[in-house]
Amino acid sequence: MFGPDITFLGVERCDLTDESTFADADVVIVGAPFDGGTSNRPGARFGPQALRQACYLAHDGSRPSMALRVDGLKDLKVLDAGDVECYSGDIENSIKDIEAAVYTIAKSGAIPIILGGDHTIALPDARGVARHHGFGRVSMIHFDAHADTGEIEFGHLYGHGQPMRRLIESGAIRGDRFLQLGLRGYWPGPKILSWMAQQNMRSYEMTEIVARGLPECLTEAFTIALDDCDGIFLSVDIDVCDPGHAPGTGTPEPGGLTARELLDAVRRICYELPVLGVEVVEVAPPYDHADITAFLGNRVVLEALSAIARRREVAAGGEPWNPRKPLLEGR
Repeated sequence: MFGPDITFLGVERCDLTDESTFADADVVIVGAPFDGGTSNRPGARFGPQALRQACYLAHDGSRPSMALRVDGLKDLKVLDAGDVECYSGDIENSIKDIEAAVYTIAKSGAIPIILGGDHTIALPDARGVARHHGFGRVSMIHFDAHADTGEIEFGHLYGHGQPMRRLIESGAIRGDRFLQLGLRGYWPGPKILSWMAQQNMRSYEMTEIVARGLPECLTEAFTIALDDCDGIFLSVDIDVCDPGHAPGTGTPEPGGLTARELLDAVRRICYELPVLGVEVVEVAPPYDHADITAFLGNRVVLEALSAIARRREVAAGGEPWNPRKPLLEGR
């Protein structure tokens, strides 16, 4: 919707109104340029455009991963459907249209990767995936500084502080298969935390992650996520990272993950788990410095694609990835 009409790093375009254009896709990228649910600084409507172009390499539809030894944009059939038309003053219709787009992608057999937009879009994104795979059959792994489980904020049911509560209330995602990583700061308060506990949510606050180590927390989360569910939806709010690593976001909270920790976690999730959908949200270019946040968000998408490609290669009989093996020995 905003800026030059380009695709993600030059991949081919598809049209969600014409199923023949994405019938053989493994992954379909779609933008959700909505920031009408922000409670602080707007600007995430420009996120999809920034995420598509934030790279110093040629936009040629190819990105070989040095670590995983695959090319996520070539080894998978990755297409870009452009943006869902979102009017920030109309939150309910934007939610409806985003969900319809994500469901269209999911039911085609492709994995939807949604570029946000503020975190309001988690509701239609995850619900669109669950509509295809079954309500209660998809678990959520959610990276964020904030729980996003508010009840009514500013007199509204919908906004970027409430999508996770709405998802659980709708039945799309089970509370006991909802894993959150990176929470910190001074919101939410006791009442909302009590509601979260009643839903049997598992939230890894930064203090616990620091004390136990992120790898151990991820291993535990994976066990919960795969119990009686068919796959996971990965939600990455860029503000899970410390503002020093991701300044371009609407609600920054000091003390978060490093960029390296987030990329390693996304790679591991998409390599080890069956991923049914991915979203990257809350990249707000007006507050970015030197495109730091846009570059990080772009790499989150590439890590997810590369890991999905390597997972499929292994499933087809390829050699499992070994991060301890030296680069020049092929991993």
